[in-house]
Amino acid sequence: MAVTSRLNNDGTELTINIEGRFDFSQHQVFRSTIEGNGERVRTFVVDLGRSEYMDSAALGMLLLLLDKAGGNRERVKIVNANKDVRKILEIANFDKLFTLQ
Repeated sequence: MAVTSRLNNDGTELTINIEGRFDFSQHQVFRSTIEGNGERVRTFVVDLGRSEYMDSAALGMLLLLLDKAGGNRERVKIVNANKDVRKILEIANFDKLFTLQ
């Protein structure tokens, strides 16, 4: 399990990679990641390509991220979710709150 992140060259896009289980055990590092980056970040990309599971705590973390983005769904993209994780997001209607790619 790991949460890693990287900023693009001009510091306006933060990509957060979630590996393994996206659950409450990732809360502190996820929160530190989104709060520890400057206000220059305009776009947040959550890459779930290596995540096989997410729980309700992960959904809450995504809502924190949306709040950090000013509630603007165009500023938060969730990418590479496998079919099981994508189904969880859709059941929770997160496809209406976030851009899923």
